[in-house]
Formats: sequence, structure tokens, C-alpha cells
Amino acid sequence: MSENTSCADASPLLEGVDDDHGGERRDGRWWKRVLDVEEAKKQLLFGLPMILSNVFYYSITLVSVMFAGHLGDLELAGSNLANSWATVTGLAFMIGLSGALETLCGQGYGAKLYRMLGIYLQASCLVSLFFSIFISILWLYTEPILILLHQDSHISKAAALYMKYLVPGIFAYGFLQNILRFLQTQSIVLPLVVCSLLPLVIHVGFAYVLVHWTVLGYKGAALAASVSLWISVLMLALYMSYAKKFEHTWKGFSFESFSYILTNLKLALPSAAMVCLEFWAFEILVFLAGLMPNSETTTSLIAMCVNTENIAYMISYGLSAAASTRVSNELGACNPNRAKTAMAVTLKLALLLAVLVVVVLALGHNIWASFFSDSRVIIKDYASMVPLLAISILIDYAQGVFSGVARGCGWQHLAVYINLATFYCIGVPIAILLGFKLELHVKGLWIGLICGLSCQAGSLMLITLHTKWTRVELSVNQEKENPKPVN
Repeated sequence: MSENTSCADASPLLEGVDDDHGGERRDGRWWKRVLDVEEAKKQLLFGLPMILSNVFYYSITLVSVMFAGHLGDLELAGSNLANSWATVTGLAFMIGLSGALETLCGQGYGAKLYRMLGIYLQASCLVSLFFSIFISILWLYTEPILILLHQDSHISKAAALYMKYLVPGIFAYGFLQNILRFLQTQSIVLPLVVCSLLPLVIHVGFAYVLVHWTVLGYKGAALAASVSLWISVLMLALYMSYAKKFEHTWKGFSFESFSYILTNLKLALPSAAMVCLEFWAFEILVFLAGLMPNSETTTSLIAMCVNTENIAYMISYGLSAAASTRVSNELGACNPNRAKTAMAVTLKLALLLAVLVVVVLALGHNIWASFFSDSRVIIKDYASMVPLLAISILIDYAQGVFSGVARGCGWQHLAVYINLATFYCIGVPIAILLGFKLELHVKGLWIGLICGLSCQAGSLMLITLHTKWTRVELSVNQEKENPKPVN
């Protein structure tokens, strides 16, 4: 097979490939190695910029919640509930839809089918645009839906007002996630740090002006998030359009992308379900907290815990993306054992990073809580949740790596069943039992979530260790000309 020939030419699926590239053995010891220094270096150079860019992008919506929260207890509860509702019904779904590109673009890049990356990107953007329209309509009916879910009427009204000004942001968020996956699968990550930090800096100033210097006030926090997300998309789109390194992977807009919408959907919908089922489990806790006595305090507290877990996961998502990219690239290049080695290295790095995050949280939890609220009661209650948060973060980091492997291998459909069973048959029922029946309240809710996370991580690990690693059958037109390496 020539250097520029895709392994798809030989076999659409790598069932039973006895690859020994890199000197790895097929006796199962690949995951027991202490650390592959070269692979670790490669992943750190990839993961650190991804960690920073993910945190910066996620912080755009989080900063808006912080600005709104300092306006009063009702604004704090309303903005937190709105942010949770936005995550449940839109943001998580967009992240999931873009997961199809981690499989298609990642394996396509490894197979040197560079032109197809741009086609897949356009198809994914069309899918995201379609679903964004329906999500925006849903967001406009936030108040009656939240009241139907037995949320406090005043908090629901405040959340609905916040959501109204966040509607333009859902369209930008979908495009943003797709472009990020397009760059990620080509290991182009350093420019993302600048392209994510700059919009965040602009957002902080813009949000402050709208909240404190205009009549918009509370509404200005949400509007600032929408504008800043669009600024992020435009910056990445301009970079992608004019940088020479994309001359082989981005050929401009093409009607050919419409013929790959179905190919994208076959992976995008399971990927979206995989992500949403996990995010929904977290956000269900916020809604359950709203059913407890003193709902303003409990809603704010559990929402702060969820936001902490999310920001911690955004840090780990850089390594999850590294696992997905390295696995998909190596499978596309017909190197399944190298993919396994990459996963083992990522898992060890993720656990080290989790310990660091937990230590920082333990030392600075009061400072972190003060970003959300000035209430001493809420800050004190948050401190009591830190031990449980530490446990959930450690488990979440491990499952994040296994989820990245699932996306890289195209196992999204398996992960859907796992997330459905572990969170909704185990985690949420235990949370309800402990929180309401045994009256452990917020702590009981979080313990139930930990049970679900533990089962999820264990199940994904078993599948990762015992399922044959193959590449998906890429629905691509084989290039007639020899593709040139991308700079």
C-alpha cells in the first residue's frame, strides 16, 4: 500500500487487523505501561491549548451568570436556572452534534482524505443550523415550561427573560463547536488560545458595560453572551478561511456537503444523545433542588456545584479531545495499537490533572463561591459540598477519556445505552431517594449523581478494554490525485 493510500481502499473496517506499529503487543499489556514519554509530550502540547480554549469559551456564558448573580438573589437564581436550562436544551446538544466530526474528520485526516474534512464541516453546520431553529423556539417558551415543571414562578420568569436574550447565541454556539472539532481533528490548537481568550476579554468588558451602564441591566448579561459567541465564530471563520494551512482541508462552500448530511446524522444524533443524557442528569438536579424548601438557596447552591463540575470538565475536555483525536487519527491510518497506547497515556494524564484540580478547589472554594454570590450562607453551604465535588470530579475525568475514545472509534451508539442506564436507572433514582426520602437534601442529590458517574465510568472502561478497536466505514469519494501532506 502506498504512503498516500487510505486503508479504506484495502478494508472499509479494520476487523481483525493485526497491527504491530510502534512495537505494541496484542497481549493486553498496552494499558499497563507507566507512561510513553513521547506520546505524553505530544498530548500535552495538544491538550493544554485545548484546555485553555475550552475553559475560555465556556467562561463566556459563565461570566454572564456571575454578573447577573451579583444583582440580587432572584437574579442569581434566575440566571443560574436559565444557564442550566440552556445547557439542557441547547448547548449540550450542540456539543453532541459536533461529535460526529471527531469521528469523520479525525479518521478522514488519518486516512489522508483531506478534502473531505471541509465537506463534513459544512454538512455538520447545516445540521446544527436546522436544530438551532427548533431550539430557539423552545427557548422562547421557557417560562410556561419551567412552571409546568413546578419551578418557582418568580424564578421561572427571571430565567425566561434571560433566555430571550440568549437566543441568538445558540446559532453561534452550534457553528463554534463544529469549527472547533474541524481544527481539533487536524491538531491545530495553539491558535485557538488566542481566538478564545480575546472574545472572553471583550466579553468581560462588554458585559460589565451592558449590566451596569445601560438600562438593560440583568438582560444585558445574556445579550453580552450572545454577542461574544458570535465574535468567537467570526474570528475562527476568518482564520480558517485565510490561513494557508487549510488549503487542502477547506476548499470553500460546496453543494456536495448536502449529500453528506445523512452520513453526519448517523453519528451526530447518537453523539448528541450521548452528551445530552449526561448533561441532563446534572441539570435534573437543579430542577429537583427547585422543589425543595427554600428553593432560591437550594437552586443557587446546586447550580453552583453543577457549574463547578462543568468548568472542571471543560478543563479535562482538552485531554478528552486529545484521546478522541489521537485515537481517530491512528485508526484512520490503520494503527489500532497506537490508538490504544494514546488512550492509556491520556487516562494517566487526566487522573493527574484531576488531582490538581481537586487540590485547587479545596484550597480556594470560598473565593470561587464568592464569584457567584455575596451571600455568606450560600458560600458556607458550598464549602460543605466540596468533598463530594472532589469525588465527582475525579470520576468525571476518567469517564471523559473513555468518552473521547468512544467518539474517536465511532462507538457513540454504545455510549448512549450506557449513559441512559447508569444515570437514569441508577443515579437519578438514588438522588431522589437520598435527597427527598432520607432528607439529605442537596448532598443527597449529589451522592446520587456520584453513583451514576461511577457506573458510567466503569461501563465505558469495560467496553474500551474488551471491544475490538476498528475504524468506521467512511462514506467518502476516494481521491484520484495523491493528497499532499497538510502543513
